[in-house]
Amino acid sequence: MATINKRGLYQYQAIVRRAGYPTQCKTFEAKRDAQDWASTVESEMRRGVFVDRTEAERMTLGQLLERYRDKVTPLKRGEAPERSRLKRLIAHPIALQRLARLRAVDFSDYRDERLDEGASNKTVREELLLLSAVLNTASKEWSIPVENWVCHLRKPAAGKHRERRPSADEEQKLMTACKESKSEGLEFAVVLAIETGMRRGELAGLTWAQVDFSNSVVRLVQTKNGEGRIVPLSVKAEEALRALRVPSRATNCKIFSFYDSNGLGAAFTRACRRAGIQDLHFHDLRHEAASRFAPRMAAPSLAKIMGWKTLQMAMRYYNPREAELVALVRAAA
Repeated sequence: MATINKRGLYQYQAIVRRAGYPTQCKTFEAKRDAQDWASTVESEMRRGVFVDRTEAERMTLGQLLERYRDKVTPLKRGEAPERSRLKRLIAHPIALQRLARLRAVDFSDYRDERLDEGASNKTVREELLLLSAVLNTASKEWSIPVENWVCHLRKPAAGKHRERRPSADEEQKLMTACKESKSEGLEFAVVLAIETGMRRGELAGLTWAQVDFSNSVVRLVQTKNGEGRIVPLSVKAEEALRALRVPSRATNCKIFSFYDSNGLGAAFTRACRRAGIQDLHFHDLRHEAASRFAPRMAAPSLAKIMGWKTLQMAMRYYNPREAELVALVRAAA
């Protein structure tokens, strides 16, 4: 049964009570609006389709993002970058909006604003995907009646994947700069990246316990895709690891002194700057490794070595140079 109470000038409070449902209460400026709202709620309760929107009306997007950050993000391997994206979203004015008042235009305006600020398409896509995941979690797991408007939005076009590989001259200059670096072991990390295709995070966290010299492999317990991987060592890769080996160190010690993958990446960037090399990322070395492996082995073997779950990744990482393609064609002739 609905009750309409006048609480002051232009203040009409509608209260709906019905057995089996939480009490619903909302204040309006006009009595007719209060009566219409109460009638709608009563009708939905009678038909068994009522959804309690109280939590969505009280909670802001910022509060939802904080809840996701505290409960869901710590369970992910990419916790650090996701926390960074959530921090930006929580600081944005859109986070002040009540969940029940959010509309598609709020998110499309956010998308356009971020693009106008100079954020890359990839960055904006990742932020929108994160917002979509947060809203889906709120609806499916936390029973908060909120619409996922983000899934209906036009996303920025996915950028063309990188095909940057160091030239022979750049590789020589890079190795010279790495040898002169104050970051101990940087040159060996670069050699291992090129020779094995290991990721920056895998190298930064590598311990001696994972290295099996007797079988010439590195055993990665957990990788980016959540699974372990066996990394076979080339002769050059094994020589690099043996040059780093200190017998007195415990097997559970890290091989490199970098605090984390960001530390390794920063040291690599400084080395590139000293060598005068532009637009070369550490991850490009993984492309270099795949491009060297690809002509010499079948795609399934390449995927196994690189830790890919699909063979399509081979097309993304295999970036042959023109001269290499010409050589392949003439060798097959």
